[in-house]
This record gives sequence, structure tokens and C-alpha cells, in this order.
Amino acid sequence: MDDLQRVMRRHQYTAKVSTAFLYSICVSIAMNFFWQPGNIYASGITGFAQLLSTLSGRFFSVSISIPVLLFLLNLPLFVLAWRQISHRFTIFTFIAVVFSSVMMKLIPITQITFDPIICAIFGGVVNGFGTGLALKNGISTGGLDIIGLVIGKKTGKSIGTINISFNAFIIVAAGFVFGWPYAFYSALSIFVNGKVMDMVYTRQQKMQVMIVTDKPRKVIDHIQNRMRRGITIVHDAEGAYQHDEKTILFTVISRYEMHDLQVAMRDSDPKAFVSISDTVKILGHFYEPMI
Repeated sequence: MDDLQRVMRRHQYTAKVSTAFLYSICVSIAMNFFWQPGNIYASGITGFAQLLSTLSGRFFSVSISIPVLLFLLNLPLFVLAWRQISHRFTIFTFIAVVFSSVMMKLIPITQITFDPIICAIFGGVVNGFGTGLALKNGISTGGLDIIGLVIGKKTGKSIGTINISFNAFIIVAAGFVFGWPYAFYSALSIFVNGKVMDMVYTRQQKMQVMIVTDKPRKVIDHIQNRMRRGITIVHDAEGAYQHDEKTILFTVISRYEMHDLQVAMRDSDPKAFVSISDTVKILGHFYEPMI
């Protein structure tokens, strides 16, 4: 059993490191193929690193590279993640940031298109996909992802929404540095980045589930064996067609747990009626698995 656990843990670590490397490729492509050639600012700490790099080149004789600034700006956030999230999470976040800094240096800046709108949209899509994939696999890309996770745990806000709300300064800075049309292009890229991130990272998206079943105990056991979710039971419901006795179960899950719910229902009561509603606002405690 100990050998099996070690093998599984090694497999998980390998998957996380591979995901960190994949993210570093995504952010480097977004930066060097779209954002930099299109004069588009990214979101969060990456955008702030771009701003400092631009200003250092304009007002000082030496321009500090974006990869170096990205790493330096993340150092205090590593401390925050170490204290507020988890040590393992921080280690893999550090690996992701190092990979990103190195890949941004290795991948050359390439002008694919002169259209800033295309640069804004595709930069946001590529980076949002990489960031969401990293978060989905339990690692962070550094920067505002760490702040977003800390605040999200306390407020229940989605990562993408928190990320967007922190970027007004970046948008205004783009307007002053590159001109106000580029501020709108940067805003478009940040918006697309946040939305794609939420599409990929589904752990923060809540869904209300209503189950009508005549096997309530079996359904409850299977759901709670797979997911740590509370369930509200409504007894003595009646089906209007055959007037047979039913039980209604209510619970709230994350979109990330949808597959677990489907498996639980298939194993416990495949004939049950299940209704799922998106976009649920939660007041009160909702269990979030440790990262």
C-alpha cells in the first residue's frame, strides 16, 4: 500500500510539473506572439511587469526585461501563498513562474499580425487556457492567481472575476503609455483572459442539483462517498403521473464535480430525475477542497 501511494504521489507530481511547463509555453506564446507585438498589456502581475519594463526603457538608460521583473514581483506573493494556501501549492507555483520566465526568454518575439484586436483576443485566449489549466491541476501561475485564490476562499468570488477587478490600473496605464485605443485593446484581452480562465477552471462555478428518486438512501451514500457535500431531504413527494411516492434531494456542487455526480447517479439510481441549475450564488459555508 505504501509503495502504491508513493507511485501515485510521484505521478501527481509529474503531472503538476508537466502542467506548469505547458502553462509556461502558453503564457510565452501569448506574450511574445501577441501582447508584445501588439502593444497589449496582460492582466495582473504580468501586465505590471510589462509596464515597468516599458517605463524603465523610456525613463532610464537600461530596460529591465519582462521575465526578470515577472520573477521578482512574484517573490512576495510566494510568501503569501506559503502562509495562506499551502506549501506544496507554493512549490509548484514557484516552478511555474520559473518555467514562465525561462520560456519567455527562449521563445523569440514574433509579429504574427499587425491587428491589435487579434493580438488582444488570441493573447487572452491562449493565456486564459494555460492559467485555467494550471489552476485546475492545483497549481498557480503566480501573481493575481494567488491573491484571487486567497480572496476567493473568503468571498466565494470566481478567479476570473477577481482577476478582472484588479486590472483597472493596467488598462489605464496602457492608455497613458501606448494611447487610449490600446487601453481598450488591453481591456478586451483581460476580459477574454478572465472568461476563458473561468471556462477551464470550473472548481469555483456552483451548480444547484435537484434529484427526484425513490432510492434516497442509496443515492445519498453514493454522492457523499464521492463528494463532500451536504444534502437536504424532502420526504413524501408524489409523482403526478403514477402518484407513486418520491423523495427530493437538494445539494450544491461545483462544475468540477459534475463527472463525480454523474457516476454516483449511474451507480445508485440511473432512473432518477436530476435537474441542474447553473450560476448559483452561495450565502454561508460551502466546502472548498484543499489545493
